[in-house]
Amino acid sequence: MNIKIFFLAAVFCPLLFAQTYSIRGKVTDSLQVPVPGVNVILTGSTIGAATGTDGNFEISNLQPGVYSLTFSAIGYEKTTIDNITITTNSPVVNVQLTSKIFETDQVVVSANKHEQNLSDLSVSAEIFSAENLSRKNIYNLENAMRYIPGVSMVQDQISIRGSSGYSRGAGSRVLLAIDGIPFYTGDTGETIWEVIPTTAIKRIEVIKGASSSLYGSGAIGGVVNIITNEPTEISSTYIKTFIGAYDKPHYDEWDWSGEYRTFNGITLSHSNTYNNFGFNLSLTRLEDLSYKQSGYSKKYTGFLKTNYSLSENSSLDLLINLFRKKSGNFVYWKNAMNALVPPDADQGQVVQTERDLFALTYTNLIEEDLSLTLRSSYYRTYWEDGAIPLNQSRTNLFRGEVQVNYSFSDDLILVSGIEASGSRVTSTLFGNPTSFSAGGYYQAEYKFGFPLSMTAGIRYDYSKLDTIDGSSAFSPKIGFNYKVSPEFVIRANIGTGFRAPTLAESFTSTTASGITVRPNPNLKSESNLSFEGGVSFKPLEIVSMDVSLFSTEYYDFIEASLKADNLGNSFIIFDNVTRARIQGFEVGTDIGIIPGLLTGNINYCYLWARDIEKNKALKYRPRHILSSGIEASYKKILLGFDFRYWSRVEEIDNELIDLGLVPDGRKRVEVILLDARAGYMLDIFNQQIRLFLNANNILNYNYVELIGNLQPIRHLSLSAELTF
Repeated sequence: MNIKIFFLAAVFCPLLFAQTYSIRGKVTDSLQVPVPGVNVILTGSTIGAATGTDGNFEISNLQPGVYSLTFSAIGYEKTTIDNITITTNSPVVNVQLTSKIFETDQVVVSANKHEQNLSDLSVSAEIFSAENLSRKNIYNLENAMRYIPGVSMVQDQISIRGSSGYSRGAGSRVLLAIDGIPFYTGDTGETIWEVIPTTAIKRIEVIKGASSSLYGSGAIGGVVNIITNEPTEISSTYIKTFIGAYDKPHYDEWDWSGEYRTFNGITLSHSNTYNNFGFNLSLTRLEDLSYKQSGYSKKYTGFLKTNYSLSENSSLDLLINLFRKKSGNFVYWKNAMNALVPPDADQGQVVQTERDLFALTYTNLIEEDLSLTLRSSYYRTYWEDGAIPLNQSRTNLFRGEVQVNYSFSDDLILVSGIEASGSRVTSTLFGNPTSFSAGGYYQAEYKFGFPLSMTAGIRYDYSKLDTIDGSSAFSPKIGFNYKVSPEFVIRANIGTGFRAPTLAESFTSTTASGITVRPNPNLKSESNLSFEGGVSFKPLEIVSMDVSLFSTEYYDFIEASLKADNLGNSFIIFDNVTRARIQGFEVGTDIGIIPGLLTGNINYCYLWARDIEKNKALKYRPRHILSSGIEASYKKILLGFDFRYWSRVEEIDNELIDLGLVPDGRKRVEVILLDARAGYMLDIFNQQIRLFLNANNILNYNYVELIGNLQPIRHLSLSAELTF
């Protein structure tokens, strides 16, 4: 008998000792709506998980014991659950988070290339959450930018605090990155917002002001970093679909089709983790028949993000983003009487686009205070516009970066790295040029004994465009953050920026829609000196405010301008045309009118952007930008309104109008937009379906961002989301 007991013990005891458990559960908000992207961490450790799109999470391989869990997510109060006991089973912990008005203690990743609290930054930053994307049914990332304070858009080109006007797709002064990987085209250097599926996004971080000291040439006006969803610990499938329609135009003369034009989309995604391997996979199809003739588009996006844990301290991430699009071509309207119809010469053109990103990131926590990150990416683009003669471009852009972070002590963090990129272009517009750039950066962040922290850094960049002589620049910066109290923070930052011309700005040679563009191989790099000072404070428990002043001086400012040759032929060329100065201030406040039920916000930006040599305003910069919103939620119902206003831009491309290329191009007005939304949680067969009804531009207000381009007229959409 004793022998049997000994035998059984010998067999089963190791199994008992090896037995591990998990903690799983679901995170919802006050409306019992699942909250995706919540960080769930074992308190006092780095072990944790993130909730999937269905709000579920699971932390596995835990030994018996007593644990505490901390739940944190943007827009919600941080919550800790103590005394979670594991004995012989896996407990289930369901948590309801409370909405939060203030974001100052939330984590922001991109500003200094490591995780830190928003309130610790020396620069202004904004965060746009995935929940906002969902509630507003934003399926093109470009439209999300229009809701961010201090940001304006001219068509698909972004301007943070007036950094850019409209450069016809050539170059950008704001760098877009996806999970820290720069995402710009190798020929034009532009940002293609529509490539990234919004359903894959966890949050959007917008860093305002020159960030060249860490991010290099393209970040002279700021950085937009897209943080995508991490793979879920357990199986999660998400379906979103929507359908919408444009209203009839305000004037019968503009009703070119005689019917309601529709748009629709569907996304199917799945996420799971098997042992050390996790993945997010999604497929998206979007179709827009457009309110403009020849403005239609059909898009397909495939998105894959995988994570493989090589060891406890190292991992390998793969990101693949594939995009295909077929669309019409609408550059300018025919005239004001035919505002939704392109010129006859542009009729029937079909634009085809292919854009593929492959990125690999290796992360290794070498020691507790030392980490290494290797990033590499390949971005392939191809497009043709269907014009006669055909314009097309094929680009291969390769990029690599090595980053080392070292926490010298609790008060000193060092961030350093080197990166290089090269592109090869085959194009009927730009020729067959190549480009190469390289840079190195170093930044130190130090916390003094009292609540003052300092950030100082410098970056060196070298850029070479084909046969043009190379150019280089040092970009130093220094910033301070002083916390008078947890409710009152002062920040200041001064630094320089650098932007090398793109291949498109230097080598474009084409004629499209009657506009001739000529190359400028003598184009020089531009630079700037920027300053920002600001305070954030919380005068009441339900009110937070932020005020900032900013000033930027640009040198050798690159801008498209109209010139004429000896034969009197007019053409556009990118040139170092002017010295510019942009100054202004921002004021913003969030209010918990009825905490948990009714919230509101209002933001105002004053912008004085001018050519100081010609003493006139810079093109396409509104002087006043105002945005506000209010949202109420009760049980399973949500209602919200957004109001946006910006003043009539003072300067536009008058040359194109004078030449008769854009008839009636001077017709522009101030912009007044009112959007509304309603949401409801529907329970069907134990499945929760989120429904949102959005009405955009409900006043059916007619306005342009770019001359000869009427922005979307009133349109409605109904979206549904299901997670299981």
